Amino acid sequence: MADPYATLGVARGASEKDIKSAYRKLAKELHPDRNKDNPKAAERFSEVTRAYDLLSDKDKRAQFDRGEIDADGNPTHPFGAGGGPFGGGQGGFRQGGFGGGADGPDLSDLFEGLFGGRGGGMGGAGMGRGGPRRPPPKGATVQYRLQVPLTDAAVLNPQRITLSDGKTIDLKLPKGVEDGTQMRLSGKGEEGPGGRGDALVTIEIAPHPFFERDGDHLRLELPVTLDEAVNGAKVKVPTADGAVMLTVATGTSSGQTLRLKGKGMTRTDGTRGDQLVTVLVDLPGVDSEAGAELKTRLDGWQDTRNPRAKLGV
Repeated sequence: MADPYATLGVARGASEKDIKSAYRKLAKELHPDRNKDNPKAAERFSEVTRAYDLLSDKDKRAQFDRGEIDADGNPTHPFGAGGGPFGGGQGGFRQGGFGGGADGPDLSDLFEGLFGGRGGGMGGAGMGRGGPRRPPPKGATVQYRLQVPLTDAAVLNPQRITLSDGKTIDLKLPKGVEDGTQMRLSGKGEEGPGGRGDALVTIEIAPHPFFERDGDHLRLELPVTLDEAVNGAKVKVPTADGAVMLTVATGTSSGQTLRLKGKGMTRTDGTRGDQLVTVLVDLPGVDSEAGAELKTRLDGWQDTRNPRAKLGV
């Protein structure tokens, strides 16, 4: 894999926030669900995910920066510089020291006699003709997409997901969850020689029939009757937490926005945004009973104000 910093398009000294932001942007652009006819995008998405996995792990990132591991997380020099304790550097066995040819002696039989076979000695490193054995690979990562209702995302209601093996688990949504947030489930992927891989769940926040997200806030258009706006009233208003009572002041104009504190989205610090309620005066149709009564009551009455004066007309 290429340099993970280059893959995400960030500098080596980038902060965790910058790395996370770059990853989210790329993940949204390259997600397989948005690029079904572009296999290269799926490959790029996998590269971006692997790069983020390495750089989001503080220990692995530090090891990579020090040159101890490569971009795939594998040790760059398992036995140190100079080819290890039996390599060609000073202090080791020099080339041809046992009468070998230009390529040096084959010491595998000697190691087997000294350490009881290929699997023993050297701290359990498993040295053979090809050097240290890598651990068997884990199974493949399984991708899931989970659609979450907007109101559930606001209050972080747990979400149930069915895995490929038929088992169901309840996911605890992270604070600050948004469309495109990814959650890694350790050991919930495919089976492999080295154990199960992971599952990667991409959150998709579903649109709501009357709530609209505005950053950390939720917006709602609230219809009220003319008499409720003119005379004032207490009206029931839906929120992500359930219905609450809202006071509409006397003389409230259509289009005025009222605020319900702490009824919006959950932020990363655990606090909540607000719910912004825009009042819309709903007049009855002229063919309805209420419309006919209103027309009779207002017959001959005229509002002499010019509400459009500030518009210069």
